[in-house]
Amino acid sequence: MKFSDIYILVFSILMLCSACEDEDLGPLRDPTARTEIEYTWSATADSMQEAAYTTYLTPDGTFRKDDQGDEAFNYWWNAHAVDVLVDGYLRTDDGVYVSRVKALVEGIYTKNNNTFHNEFNDDMVWLAIACTNAFKATDDAYYLNVSKELWTEILKSWSDLYGGGITWKTNTPNSKNAVSNAPVAILGLRLYDIEKNEDYLQWAKDIYAWQKSTLVDPTTGLVWDHIDLVDGEVTIKKEWVFTYNIGTWVGAAMELYQVTEDNAYLDDAVRSATSMMTSPQLTTEGLLRSEGQGDGGLFKGILVRYFTRLILLPELSESKRKSFIDFFRFNAETFYEKGLARPSMLCGPDWRRTPDGLVDFSTQLSGMMLMEAVALLDQNNVFDE
Repeated sequence: MKFSDIYILVFSILMLCSACEDEDLGPLRDPTARTEIEYTWSATADSMQEAAYTTYLTPDGTFRKDDQGDEAFNYWWNAHAVDVLVDGYLRTDDGVYVSRVKALVEGIYTKNNNTFHNEFNDDMVWLAIACTNAFKATDDAYYLNVSKELWTEILKSWSDLYGGGITWKTNTPNSKNAVSNAPVAILGLRLYDIEKNEDYLQWAKDIYAWQKSTLVDPTTGLVWDHIDLVDGEVTIKKEWVFTYNIGTWVGAAMELYQVTEDNAYLDDAVRSATSMMTSPQLTTEGLLRSEGQGDGGLFKGILVRYFTRLILLPELSESKRKSFIDFFRFNAETFYEKGLARPSMLCGPDWRRTPDGLVDFSTQLSGMMLMEAVALLDQNNVFDE
């Protein structure tokens, strides 16, 4: 993600919060209240997949910036599109997704000047994680090779400054971000799961430990965005709290727990997820806040992906599972009823209302991640509990 984009994003969020104070949107309904609506989660996920494919696809197999014809290529948005296509394949077992995934990954390589390398470590790790998922789904070694190549490249940015951590970009030695660390821990755990190489697991533990000691609030478990040198002073950007950083932190903690069976990791995941549901920086009246479009449009979808995995974790206490399901279901049903435009099947950054202008592909991806996630939970009979 480009630095200028972050300033624009934060400004937009501040404006949004100000607007929320001035605009009475009315109370949202009780998340435990039931309505007589038949929710067609899987069918709606199908429709959103096809709408995105026909609306955003370019001839080279990648996806354009928005639904109005801006052909700009965004590496990390397309990396998440790989994950969403894999979601569709796992849900439907429809082979059309397999060819779409391959075309997209090859298209990313071509559009990125015939390389998967990128100056943004977070961009590379998103693609690497998506490719591990593609490998597990298809058993195509091409994807595993991409993931391992990117893993090696990303680790070059680890340094002892601030006690460890991976830099945000390959050329920003003083800036270390949550988004360039917890996702790398997840990648290490995915590669460990595939190859059982202890080096992957040790790296995941080390990266996680550094982030916990540096960028995570020890009381709430909320995640601070980054640490940097500002006018020669070491500064942690504690006021920047975003959904995707919570999501990847929860994901790393949960997956470390699954590998090690160390309850401390599960406690971390539950603490952060619980705080997320009531944090005014992340939610309003039980609904995930809009974080704008552009890069921010993707943030909620990333949280949803890892929050869903936590809900499905068998070791989660029943009381926590119920509270997490209630929160998730409220967001999904609000989106389904109020945030999804029909027949276009496009969505905006505010899940309480349909879009009234252009829709960035990032924003559409978050809605698709939500719909694929709720379809997965429905397939696992989570809502029958």
